[in-house]
Amino acid sequence: QVQLVESGGGLVQAGGSLRLSCAASGRTFSSYTMAWFRQAPGKEREFVAAISWSGGSTYYADSVKGRFTISRDNTKNTEYLQMNSLKPGDTALYFCAAGSVNRYYDPEYEFWGHGTQVTVSS
Repeated sequence: QVQLVESGGGLVQAGGSLRLSCAASGRTFSSYTMAWFRQAPGKEREFVAAISWSGGSTYYADSVKGRFTISRDNTKNTEYLQMNSLKPGDTALYFCAAGSVNRYYDPEYEFWGHGTQVTVSS
């Protein structure tokens, strides 16, 4: 069992930056693919970024490529999402996810956090 707790969300102006963190409990954290998804009001949950268990492979949605960076520190059981050049369209509730998945972009992860709100003002 893995429990995930996100932090780092907030209100920022367009063009600004935020760094989200996801702290995990459980001894098997390092064996899972980790990801970030987001959900804006009235919209479906969408894939943002994912990282392999070793950190050697990363994947991004086209909408955030070049602006967001996903990373993990298995010694601290923590995943990060550095978000730069934020846009109003990035406003959403951001979720951390962990699991053994076949398709990293599908929301089929076994474990989810409760989310942290990111609001980008224009």
